[in-house]
Amino acid sequence: EVSSLLLKTVEEWGRSKGMEYIQGPLGFTDFDAEGMLIEGFDQLSTMATIYNYPYYPQHLEKLGFEKDADWVEYKLTVPESLPDKHRRIAELILQKHNLKIKKYTSSKKLANDYGQAMFELINEAYQSLYGFSPLSPKQIEQYIKMYLPIVNLQMISLVTDAENKLIAVGLSMPSLSKALQKIKGKLFPFGWYHLLKALYFKRNYKLLDLLLVAVKPEYQGKGVNALLFYDLLPIYIKLGFVAGESNPELELNEKVQAQWSYFESKQHKRRRAYIKKIAD
Repeated sequence: EVSSLLLKTVEEWGRSKGMEYIQGPLGFTDFDAEGMLIEGFDQLSTMATIYNYPYYPQHLEKLGFEKDADWVEYKLTVPESLPDKHRRIAELILQKHNLKIKKYTSSKKLANDYGQAMFELINEAYQSLYGFSPLSPKQIEQYIKMYLPIVNLQMISLVTDAENKLIAVGLSMPSLSKALQKIKGKLFPFGWYHLLKALYFKRNYKLLDLLLVAVKPEYQGKGVNALLFYDLLPIYIKLGFVAGESNPELELNEKVQAQWSYFESKQHKRRRAYIKKIAD
């Protein structure tokens, strides 16, 4: 009754403003949590997603909401070594397209050289995806300040062309999910210690989050994703990671799902955006 009343109030407000549909849950940007969990309630969530109970989607469906789009998530097993086949493919792609893999040891230098370009590439690569909202210059500036100082730079892979222009980026980091569970979302008094431990002292943290991959549209379908994992897989192995979690990806985005061929993978979670017509 409570959820019904809340949503009916939203519907009435939307109609009063001339709206035709209610759609969601969606974030303001692709860096915000999107979709309602409909499968995998017993699985560990990534830091970038939110949890809901199984009755949430049941309530929406009873109130006339229908599927608009689904995202799927994968649990991935890190192989013991980089397969020779993938190594050969990556080296051929580097030569064929005259590309380079760039690594940094200074987050400040990375931000100065490619911080802006990384997020502009995300805008370009994601522009055709469902629900995408481009990042503004101020948002890009905020995300550069928020993320680059805390990530392990070994776990960022950049691919550039012959003119040093960024054409692909892969971002990953140690999973903070279990640490966040342990501290119950509270940074103080000692929550910060568990987060730092998960980020920088990985003996007890064998799980990583594969945050995002972005490839310039004209290079998509040319095997550039292979270069990112050609670079990153040996690093995951060296750092002791045994498994990874993908973030949500649209179920129809076959280009993204194809890259998980580097891993033994299992699709184990699903999220849904709903839609309901409210116009008379």
